[in-house]
Amino acid sequence: MKFTTRQLVTLAIFGALWGVVEISLGSALKALNIPLSGAVLSAIGVMIALIARQLVPLPGATLFVGVVATILKLFSIGSVIIGPMIAIMMEALLAEIILSLIKKPNLPACLLAGASGSLWSLVQPFFTGILLFGRDLFTIWLSLLDTGERIFGLDPNAAWIIVLVLVLAHSLIGMTGGWLARSVGKLLLARMPALQPQQPPS
Repeated sequence: MKFTTRQLVTLAIFGALWGVVEISLGSALKALNIPLSGAVLSAIGVMIALIARQLVPLPGATLFVGVVATILKLFSIGSVIIGPMIAIMMEALLAEIILSLIKKPNLPACLLAGASGSLWSLVQPFFTGILLFGRDLFTIWLSLLDTGERIFGLDPNAAWIIVLVLVLAHSLIGMTGGWLARSVGKLLLARMPALQPQQPPS
């Protein structure tokens, strides 16, 4: 699917916005050690991509936004950026798949896409921790349980309760971002007719 010049500019702007959020807010959340900061950051990033998808409702638009954000993430200060870069691309890819299957960036699609992005931040350590940083599965699992105990005060022996609570918390954070994305997208389209989606030339 080809994009018009205006559509490419729109997607690039939103991709740059996602990248700036990752560089600035991401560093701040990490420094402040905010609970569930990964889920919050994912929700904001996917929210930005979902707004862009409503303005350019074409296959590949969400992934394009993620690619731009990933490239900008290269300019982050610090040595550990491969993990966040993988997170951005996976969040954009998951959202792209969901939006492509549902066909329209409606509310259910935005809710699912938002939830998928935040949930990826929960499961990513099981992939990148093992493949990239040499951590073992048991250590990652214990870290997950420790997170649930520390944030929610849950018994570390109640492993599956901790997992369930973390899944629900991440899903709710992501769906909140999806709901906001749908609301903001509709508002932009209603108040700014110039942003009404244009189909690319055939």
